[in-house]
Amino acid sequence: MKYRDLQIQTQREAPNNARTEGFAFLVRAGYLTRENIATQLGETALKHLRDLSNDNNFFDRLSLPIMSNDHETFFPIASGNVEVAHCPSCKYTERLELARFAKPVGTDGHPLLPIEKISTPDCNTIEALANLLNIPKEKTAKALMYTRISDNKFIFVVVRGDMQASEAKLKAQVGDIRAATADEIARAGAAAGYASPIGLALSNVEGLKEVLIVVDDLIPQSQNLVAGANEAGYHLKNTNYGRDYSAEIIADLIQAKEGDACINCRNPLATLSTIVLGEHQRGEAMLRPYVEHILLALAETHHDAKGLTLPHPTAPFDVYLMHVPGRDAHSADTRAKAEEICTSLQSANISVLFDDRDERAGVKFNDADLIGCSIRLTVGEKGLKEGMVELKLRKEKENQLVPADNVIEKVRLILN
Repeated sequence: MKYRDLQIQTQREAPNNARTEGFAFLVRAGYLTRENIATQLGETALKHLRDLSNDNNFFDRLSLPIMSNDHETFFPIASGNVEVAHCPSCKYTERLELARFAKPVGTDGHPLLPIEKISTPDCNTIEALANLLNIPKEKTAKALMYTRISDNKFIFVVVRGDMQASEAKLKAQVGDIRAATADEIARAGAAAGYASPIGLALSNVEGLKEVLIVVDDLIPQSQNLVAGANEAGYHLKNTNYGRDYSAEIIADLIQAKEGDACINCRNPLATLSTIVLGEHQRGEAMLRPYVEHILLALAETHHDAKGLTLPHPTAPFDVYLMHVPGRDAHSADTRAKAEEICTSLQSANISVLFDDRDERAGVKFNDADLIGCSIRLTVGEKGLKEGMVELKLRKEKENQLVPADNVIEKVRLILN
């Protein structure tokens, strides 16, 4: 492929809207516009990555600091839109909203105390309730109320007061939901801010099917919790699952957070912002690669002060080939020799980006560094007179001269 055919436009300065260093280099190297739209070079790179993804060892070849589970692969990046929980010790990784963790042990074994209705004015939050009664939040039960979209069923959820519910985990149990309306809450016999599953209207009522009670799996282990009395300004002390109410579903409903104990090894979990690089099916090759994210991850990971340093075979081209025009009409025809080498590389199934511009050597060197191919070949007048071509590996400082007649074999040896 020729440089001018791709209409590559490099930039000396980073765009002022650059969100990350990797994005800045992709714009400067001409892979993306400032508006994050792939250029012709960018489309070539994306197609190349899409083709590479057919390899079962695809991610191993990217040399990226990735995190994976059976169904997704993530790349950590501060601007990422997917929060994950990750265990640095055992490498457990999951979306934060779905991550499991080792919950603190409940209070199983304590005697069940009798229910007592108490006045709790202006205590429609767990924090206010705990402060009024001078108890820890883990001694309270939090009520969450939803309506299932598919059948209009009222979903009443109970979690411990010190825990944060995960709607993603709840949806996995009951299907798509929405927040219950004030009218739906009232018709179920509950009171917003003072609700509990005790005394709800569990039979069918007009316009609303029976209540489905769902509790977090820590609730049956937690005794004598303070819960709502379904009456504004009142709570019930010493409510207990099993004795005072039951549930149709008991499941893990809690969202993990930074520092929670890993479900596998009990070491602290870290939370990270990431982008998703690919989705998988268990036991199969990658189902769907997100090549735009993969290109960004490569740029974030593989660059230096001069530009991209894409490792083979992730770069869209194996070789950046350039010629340095001679100084006068009697100079060696460096362009013709570069054309010859280009044809030979292509015949050897070695992809090549041929910088066919009649630009100064410094401009071409800078652009080669920006674009980031792993090998640069330079056909210059001085070397060509001696039958040599300059070869430089992108990540090394020194150049080397190789015989022009043996350049294909040398390149193939390096790539393999």
